[in-house]
Amino acid sequence: MKSFFKFLILLFAFLGTSFNSNSAEKVEYLKTDWSFKGLFGKFDRGSLQRGYQVYTEVCSSCHSMKYLSYRNLAEKGGPEFTIEQAKAIAASFEVKDGPNADGDMFTRPGKLSDKFVMPYENVKAAQAANGGAYPPDMSVLVKARGGGVDYIYSLLQGYEDPPAGISLDDGVYYNKYMYGNKIKMANQLSDGLVEYADGTTASVEQMSKDVTTFLMWAAEPHLEARHRMGFKAIVYLIILTALVYFSMKRIWSRIETEV
Repeated sequence: MKSFFKFLILLFAFLGTSFNSNSAEKVEYLKTDWSFKGLFGKFDRGSLQRGYQVYTEVCSSCHSMKYLSYRNLAEKGGPEFTIEQAKAIAASFEVKDGPNADGDMFTRPGKLSDKFVMPYENVKAAQAANGGAYPPDMSVLVKARGGGVDYIYSLLQGYEDPPAGISLDDGVYYNKYMYGNKIKMANQLSDGLVEYADGTTASVEQMSKDVTTFLMWAAEPHLEARHRMGFKAIVYLIILTALVYFSMKRIWSRIETEV
């Protein structure tokens, strides 16, 4: 029995040491002011539109967003492009369709009902074009990664030269926020890489924030509606609690008077 208790003590001590070691190695993510955080949080429309521009001009050549349609860009709660703008965006892409009357596939300008155009025909084509690595779909990427928006935002700005003693294979880059610090995606952002339509300065920090905001909306398109519903539910519960309290107080006051 003593040996068993001694084993348990050693086991807990080992687990505690391992946990502390892992905690010490954890990198603190970069922080920024996210407009959509909190009970009253809302998406910044300008940031969403700029984020879509960054995705289109920088990310879409490798990363798909297969769960989004071009009509979503004009829906309430999102980037809220006008219908005309969304139609123009969709029409700027070539979509494979068919078969036609002759049984042949053909291409046509995109429509609002079309899904975002995929950069590759299939997974194998994507891997072949990226040295064996598969660029993940970005539709729900924020939800699929621990750390969420803070992780994505930090990762985009985390590229740096590897510390002494760390060697990297060809096509592998060092990123201090990546799990294991090694990533096959090269640094994609540099100051002035895009020219924002609204005149905002396209710094690496600004582009990282904008595209991450866009990715958050893609993963949580009904976030604002949920916030509104949550606020209404809280108000309802507060009113209901007050009514129940005063009702019970009145009932018990009558009982005390009768006694």
